[in-house]
Amino acid sequence: MGDMSCKNVGRRTFLFASAIGLVSLAAPTVLRAQEAAPARRNISSFRLHDWQDHFDSLGKGILLSDTTTRVLQHWTADGEMRVYPTSVPMSDELTRRGYSEIVYKDDAPDWVPTPSMRERDPSLPSYVAPGPKNPLGVRAMHLTWQYYRIHGTGDTRKIGRKSSSGCIGLYNEDIIEVFDRTPIGTQVKLI
Repeated sequence: MGDMSCKNVGRRTFLFASAIGLVSLAAPTVLRAQEAAPARRNISSFRLHDWQDHFDSLGKGILLSDTTTRVLQHWTADGEMRVYPTSVPMSDELTRRGYSEIVYKDDAPDWVPTPSMRERDPSLPSYVAPGPKNPLGVRAMHLTWQYYRIHGTGDTRKIGRKSSSGCIGLYNEDIIEVFDRTPIGTQVKLI
């Protein structure tokens, strides 16, 4: 019995040593493959903006939406700043950039597609009442530009993407926070 156990250990040791040898032979190839590929870093793609680069004063507050990096920065009148991920327009032709302001706040938005939306997609419903299926989510803030809003969305897949027909979309939880902290007259810039 003592002999059998020595033979089994010997075989196990041999198999283990062989496996180590194969790994060490393959290791240079794996290392060369890692060296050839550039290291990818999980670094956020957005940069924060200084409100002073875009506005003369905080006034009632500032909403600055960067359509390239898909981020909204919100400064309150007392200078507190928060950052929110957004959805942005699907194409440059749908994107409006420049200065605006909040002119109306709707805490239960309904939705009617714009004429250009109906042209692009005639199958759109003519009206969607407030509620969970509303494309404007749970809150909407109207800008001085007709048809443009900063609003929520129940479709969380849209956030971080080019997915809107011109508006800036936020998660419903985020739009509630922004809505509550934003008075009418808040300055807005889309860049």
